[in-house]
Order: sequence, then structure tokens, then C-alpha cells
Amino acid sequence: MIDNLKKILNEDQDPKAIEKITSKLENLLMSNEEVGYIAVQKKPAITVFPDSIVVTNKRIILCKPKNLGLSMELMDYDWDDIAGTFVKEGFLGSDFSFSTKTDLTHTVEYLPKNQARKLYTYAKEQLDILKNGGVSENINSFSNLTDEIEEFPTEEVTHFAEIIPTLQDTELEEPIPSHEKKLSEFTKDELFDKLNNYKKLLDNGLILQGEYDKLKNEILPFL
Repeated sequence: MIDNLKKILNEDQDPKAIEKITSKLENLLMSNEEVGYIAVQKKPAITVFPDSIVVTNKRIILCKPKNLGLSMELMDYDWDDIAGTFVKEGFLGSDFSFSTKTDLTHTVEYLPKNQARKLYTYAKEQLDILKNGGVSENINSFSNLTDEIEEFPTEEVTHFAEIIPTLQDTELEEPIPSHEKKLSEFTKDELFDKLNNYKKLLDNGLILQGEYDKLKNEILPFL
């Protein structure tokens, strides 16, 4: 199992959390059961005991430390009990959720985005294998799954609870300029609005710092 984990743990998972989880998995895994991926929670505030989620070729295992890390609560669900999996991306990370056929829903919050995406990809592969009677539809690229991931770009957050969606995927307040109208023809208020919108695009990762600097330098001479 150790050799297999070396291939999986390449997303900066918390090594202490992984050590605790793997020590439990050694006695928990069934015959012919292989770990597909492990994602570890990373909250904005420092936490010594993060929650984790393990996906294998047979089930999903939730790992929640208890009693200041002295014990661990483990909950597992076979893939044939899973009704669906979901990912919601936010400013401070991603939430991975899955629902069962008995209408239970479990969510692990504050997962790094790259970990949540790989977790979701692996889960979809297992559900497809189950759906198709053991034949995978070979989901190799996360780009094929973007329509099913709810993504919320957000404005600047002053409190961890204030995660407010501001831009939808196709509703950007200000596109990258086409220069159909010369900057000299805008009023100062309009130019300030354009600059603020470019800053929002930068903060939400929709344009690069270099692009923002170029746009800002084009506007500043007219203010």
C-alpha cells in the first residue's frame, strides 16, 4: 500500500493526517481493495486535526479525528450505496459532498481545489464502472466534468464566513476590452468603474497580474 500511496500523495496533503489514516487503513482494507485517492481538509485557520476522505475501488471512507486526535471516527459507504457526488468550489477551497440512496448527504469542507477535483474524478470513475457493469467510461480529464462542478468566484473576504458569490460563469461585469470605444471618450467615473471591474477579475483569478497591470496602465493617463 505504501508504494501505491506515493503515487497518490502529490497534492501537499498534511503528512501527520496521512500517517494516522494509513495506520488505520492497514487493518481496515479488504482483500483486493486499493486506495484510489486521499484528500485532507485544509481550513483557513490552523487546525491540528483535519478531517479526511478516502476513496477506494470499493467504498468511500470518512475519517474524523476525535478526542484531540487520540481516536478517529470512521464511516464507510460502498459505491453501490452512493447516489451521487458533488463538488462546490469557493474562495477558500472546495466542498466535496456525496449522497446515498437512503437520502443521507455527507460533506467535507475546505478541501484544496486540486484535491477535491481528483477526488471527484475518481468517484465519478467508480460510479461509472458500477453503472456500466464493470466497464469504465474512462474519464481521464477534469475538463470533461466542469459542467457538473458548481464554482463560485468571490470578492474579497474579510471574514471566513463571508463567502459571497459575485460572478457567474458567463456573467462577467466587464470583459477584457475590445477598444470599440476609445478610453479618452469615457468619463472619469466610467474609467474608475472599469478599473474596479478589472480588479475584481484579477481577485477572482480570471485575468493574470500582468494583464491587469497592462489594463490599469492604459486607463491611468486618462484619470
